[in-house]
Amino acid sequence: MAASDRTARPKAAFVYMVRCTGGQLYTGWTNDPAARLRAHRSGRGARYTRAHGAEGFAYLERCADRCAALRREAALKKLPKAQKELLCTAWQAAGRPFAEHGAGSAG
Repeated sequence: MAASDRTARPKAAFVYMVRCTGGQLYTGWTNDPAARLRAHRSGRGARYTRAHGAEGFAYLERCADRCAALRREAALKKLPKAQKELLCTAWQAAGRPFAEHGAGSAG
């Protein structure tokens, strides 16, 4: 029973945009930003980033759980590129919140 108590709380999830080498943005979600960025950079990520390369996170947002991250991902994908770029700029200006999770560090 103790194991189920530990898994009862929803695991935090993240929605992100990765900047590709040509300047494009790829949007996705993950429970582990650092591992997901490593996968994109190594060619084990999405087909799009395998073809276009991945430089790093342009935007990273913490969500309450997987369902919230999926909803947010869908909303971000519907935005025009100019609005996505504004989000990325604001994220940079805010000091890249949650970026430590995606910078390749253990923490």
